[in-house]
Amino acid sequence: MEHPETSSELLALLNQAVARELQVSVQYMLQHAIEAGHRSAVAGNAPADKQAQFIASHSLYFLPGPTLKKIAIAEMRHAEAIAERVVVMGGEPPTQPAGITIGKTVVEMLENDREEERGAIRLYGQIIDVAAKGHDEVTRNLFQRILADEQRHHRVFSDLLGQD
Repeated sequence: MEHPETSSELLALLNQAVARELQVSVQYMLQHAIEAGHRSAVAGNAPADKQAQFIASHSLYFLPGPTLKKIAIAEMRHAEAIAERVVVMGGEPPTQPAGITIGKTVVEMLENDREEERGAIRLYGQIIDVAAKGHDEVTRNLFQRILADEQRHHRVFSDLLGQD
């Protein structure tokens, strides 16, 4: 049931944000697991053929497993906060993430991850604008905080790629 003061446009954007946050939290956690598995393989805890198949075995880039895990956890917290806001506003949050992309090389993973953060920055800027126009300070403030996190995540991926 939609609250009369709640814009359907804003709820749709928030649901898009929830699906995105679910997506990247899973995506980044899987990438973290791949990196952790690679470390085990290198340490001799996995068959040699598995080592050769690892996406980053011959890359100049490294996959920052612990960093990915921390970012994944932050993204899950974002999903939770946004989903709670959707419910408070009378909506129903989505249960499915947006499409998850793992990547075949470390560079591809990091570029995909950086692009996901760019998309979040654009989407969350739009949500802040719509919330401000609708005088929804709670949603605006929530997304200003989340936007700052997404900008930091974008910087992390850019730095890992050696780019701005």
